[in-house]
Amino acid sequence: MMQYFEDDSEAWFRHVIENHFEEARKRAFSLIEEARLDENGCRVTDTEKPRKVRFLDRQLEAYRFIYCVLNREIASRDRVVRHRCHNRLCVNPDHLEIGSQADNKRDDWEHWAYGVDWDYL
Repeated sequence: MMQYFEDDSEAWFRHVIENHFEEARKRAFSLIEEARLDENGCRVTDTEKPRKVRFLDRQLEAYRFIYCVLNREIASRDRVVRHRCHNRLCVNPDHLEIGSQADNKRDDWEHWAYGVDWDYL
């Protein structure tokens, strides 16, 4: 039988969700509230690159933190948080979902080919 080992990302999210969930949840909602609502329903940060957040001595993308905390997702490093709106500055949890790197690339190709994500509408 194969043994499964958590990577450091999974261990960190497990610790946050099991021991600091309410604090993390409050931080996630404060990040969402700080963002500006645009005409597409995106909650956009006023940064040039995706906003970072520091929580419990770890820095990561705010959108990843928000998605994982609000969905209680214990995400490994190989899982990415995808932007259904195709706006990497967006932190709206309704626009985010988790998937693989291949899923994320397929999203990009479909967006470039068709321009609209019909599942998102």
